[in-house]
Amino acid sequence: MTVPIAIIGAGIAGLSAAQALQAAGQTVQVFDKGRGSGGRMASKRSDAGALDLGAQYFTARDRRFVEQVRHWLDEGSVQAWKPQLYNYRDGVLTPSPDEQTRWVGIPRMSAITRGMLGDLTVSFGCRITEVFRGQQYWHLQDADGCNHGPFSRVVIAVPAPQATPLLAWAPKLAGIAAGVQMEPTWAVALGFAEPLQTPMQGCFVQDNPLDWLARNRSKPGRDEHLDTWVLHATSDWSRQHIDLPKEQVIEQLWGEFAELVGCVVPAATFSLAHRWLYARPAGNHEWGSLADPDQGLYACGDWCLSGRVEGAWLSGQDAAKRLLSHLD
Repeated sequence: MTVPIAIIGAGIAGLSAAQALQAAGQTVQVFDKGRGSGGRMASKRSDAGALDLGAQYFTARDRRFVEQVRHWLDEGSVQAWKPQLYNYRDGVLTPSPDEQTRWVGIPRMSAITRGMLGDLTVSFGCRITEVFRGQQYWHLQDADGCNHGPFSRVVIAVPAPQATPLLAWAPKLAGIAAGVQMEPTWAVALGFAEPLQTPMQGCFVQDNPLDWLARNRSKPGRDEHLDTWVLHATSDWSRQHIDLPKEQVIEQLWGEFAELVGCVVPAATFSLAHRWLYARPAGNHEWGSLADPDQGLYACGDWCLSGRVEGAWLSGQDAAKRLLSHLD
């Protein structure tokens, strides 16, 4: 009997690890508490079309990831986004000279992880609350009290605060994960019946409750009947207003947006807010992934590296590589 490997988390890191392990001939089973793949790459379907509320775009610098992006490009699941970018500082809007290549999923960010699922065995809507060891193998318990297993090894690919209790059988790894601070982000989407009279398609914001804003439908492959915008608040503002009702979050960030965008902003015909409790790690790390090979317990995620989409993918690759190197 082949005892599969369990992977907890169907974001970029978990699916990167799953793909690498499956390509090496391993049997894997993926679990995710969400209704679909993507984690913070997920897109939200709404009355205004699909909205990228989490990761807005990604860049590719590492040779291995550049190669992966080229593969996604050939598949048709990503495309370059070349927005008219601006900077906003001290009340002044200026065009950004930034020439960085930015990539987005087509027709939404979640298309990338949806493509990565392939023929993987995935259990969605299954929140794993405990990872424990039997006499020989690992078992998982979910929020409904159901047990899953046996598994030969477990890869935990969720944000560090959620990974910490799942790493209880590897106290050293749990301690490292517990020391990682993750920053929150409030995201707001606004839709307008008439296009706003601005050439701006993306903006980096300084000294303001807002950190970033994007014209969602300026991204390739988006077919939207409204002029949709996604606003991200800063980590500081989000932390200070973490429990603010969504209506007030929308109202306050709409006000900041209306003030800086440089044109008349009518009332939105559509709005929603989403709170990312663990949007990004507060700092960069050089771990690649965490491993207790004797136990067969591994952890990966953007928090093990750069905090970027690229970091998440590379961390999943690293976890798979370390796991494979310790197979009998």
